Amino acid sequence: MDWDKLRIFHAVADAGSLTHAGDRLNLSQSAVSRQIRGLEEALNTTLFHRHARGLILTEQGELLFDATRSMSKRLDAASARIRDSEDEVFGELRVTTTFGFGTLWLVPRLPKLYERYPGLKIDLMLEERVLDLPMREADVAIRMKEPSQADLIRKRLMTVQMLLYASKEYIDRNGMPSEAEDISNHRLICQHAGSAQVAAGAWLVQHLMSMNPGSLLTVNNYFGVLQGVLNNLGIGVLPDYLVEEFPELVRVLPSIESADVPVFLAYPEELRQSQRISVFRDFVQEEIIAHRKHLRQMGKI
Repeated sequence: MDWDKLRIFHAVADAGSLTHAGDRLNLSQSAVSRQIRGLEEALNTTLFHRHARGLILTEQGELLFDATRSMSKRLDAASARIRDSEDEVFGELRVTTTFGFGTLWLVPRLPKLYERYPGLKIDLMLEERVLDLPMREADVAIRMKEPSQADLIRKRLMTVQMLLYASKEYIDRNGMPSEAEDISNHRLICQHAGSAQVAAGAWLVQHLMSMNPGSLLTVNNYFGVLQGVLNNLGIGVLPDYLVEEFPELVRVLPSIESADVPVFLAYPEELRQSQRISVFRDFVQEEIIAHRKHLRQMGKI
């Protein structure tokens, strides 16, 4: 089977249009069309239904697209491994983690990593959805639970707890609650119990809701909760790794805390030799050690 025709077919199937695929490949629409016709003739089948709004894959086209998509991901992985050098770290590294951990813990530390490896290009994907690492939706993930996918190398980094925090100004103005029932006299800031978050955080929110907080602000990520707390809106449910970055936060009701949330770093087995993954993994582990050391010095752990 002609590899060049398969490459063009994959681009057309992905774009849904001869014109858009031609733009990506720097080919004319007629040249792309000839290649597709040639592939259909070689396979003795129709790969696309053609209509005014574009192209739709036939059942046979779907089968071929599944194959070319898998081939493309494997070629990307092979290319990444080939580009890795023992002496130099450069190129793209696709990292996925949650919105809260990415914005509030990881991004503020990345300048140190770029200082060491200026040729590194990090594509940071922040979302609660678990991306498929074996299918190369990302190269490396930091997740708030142990990955269940097969063929992954995983490293437990640390544990996190969800705790209650407020600003000093809010406490000065509204008083420090002394027992859990005092939540009824305060505004609670948290993620909605049904929003995407770690299970321990959701359970803690449900527990706090049963105490009938006097007012409520729900946000769909921890960055928004933090902004509410820093702007003196109320008592927020936040991960404990913020203590170092925001020392102005005041711990509220220390008897109330979530269960431990394990934090794992994971990447595909096939990228075991990747220099980019190695330096990123080592950097994150170094930063966590420094983070824990600083917390001990602050008397927080």
